[in-house]
Amino acid sequence: MDTSATEGLRNILTAFSEQWTLSATAASGTGKALLLNATALLGLLSSITPSTKYPHNPPEAQRNANITIHQPNTPLAPSPLPPPGPSSQSEEIIRQFIELDRSTKWRLADKIPFSGDCHEPEGIVRLSNEGPAQDDRYFVSAGEWTVPQSPDKNGEGFAHLLVFDGTGRQLADAVLTAPGAAEYHGGGLDYDGTHLWVTLAEYRPVNATATLVRLRPDKLCPEPVLRIADHMGAVVHDIAAGDVLTLNWGARSASLWNLRHSPVPLPGFTPPRAVVKNPSHYTDYQDCKFLGRPQRYGFRSVMLCAGITGGVYGANTSIGGVALVDMQTMVPLYELPLSMVSDGGNLVTKNPMDAAIVDGKLRFFFLPDEHNSTLYVYEPEGPG
Repeated sequence: MDTSATEGLRNILTAFSEQWTLSATAASGTGKALLLNATALLGLLSSITPSTKYPHNPPEAQRNANITIHQPNTPLAPSPLPPPGPSSQSEEIIRQFIELDRSTKWRLADKIPFSGDCHEPEGIVRLSNEGPAQDDRYFVSAGEWTVPQSPDKNGEGFAHLLVFDGTGRQLADAVLTAPGAAEYHGGGLDYDGTHLWVTLAEYRPVNATATLVRLRPDKLCPEPVLRIADHMGAVVHDIAAGDVLTLNWGARSASLWNLRHSPVPLPGFTPPRAVVKNPSHYTDYQDCKFLGRPQRYGFRSVMLCAGITGGVYGANTSIGGVALVDMQTMVPLYELPLSMVSDGGNLVTKNPMDAAIVDGKLRFFFLPDEHNSTLYVYEPEGPG
């Protein structure tokens, strides 16, 4: 049995034991038979996957990224690669998140200037090997605009994947697109324990295309997975089910694919298995993270998303927030407004976001400002 199948079985046995204990406690002294929650068991069984590999070969050979290594003696990623922070800590992240509200007071736990030009940050992933020798890395998808975009012109530019260490020192800059490429807008970023996932899209809301790519964080070689006949930004990967969700311009709808089904060979477009309208008009999600299939929500796949909405509430008014979202329906399960601003005057949720439990407390990682960017690390005040 391979590693992923073994891990899946271990998780099932653990949860089976926990559920049996809960059932036994509930039935204690009643003389009733102990029953296992069938819905929970089915949800757990669905999490088994035989491998992180898909049953088809990659649709195209790996692209060659133009990678500049600034610190050749420093590894690009922690070794071994850590599990994805949000989904591996999902139950505790959710428990603490749903206790927050608009009256929550926030503490700036850290503030890390990132070296070099961050262009326009779109997505961020924090990789960390927790422990005495903690070794943090921040991966940032960013857009460099060389010819302005307009409603009738695509503009020109480059998609970057930038790598920083825990002090904000830039380790590498991988340019993911070629000069003159139409799909040069990098979107949100997700990490599944093996690959980073990002979309590369034409920079306009309609009559646009995109390509979904994945990269190993220790290699930075983009591997095209499928093409999409729409602009796509944020992306989330449910590795257990093989599902991928992408959000279109303004996150007004979500498209869903299952990667266990072979995509159309490139350069053809693969139609999504479903397109789901976003029923929430509170904020336009910029960056999302897969949060797993928590028991609290019936083992449904959920994600954590952050963003802003500007102009709708007045020319000079923007609102920002973070939401816990059902991936299959796009229904927000819990929404939290955030009003903190950067030194540059931007709402912290304007651009990318990541989340983690650090020292027992929920932390959010925001990178709101363009070019000269600073990472703002916030945690709620008071006990977790």
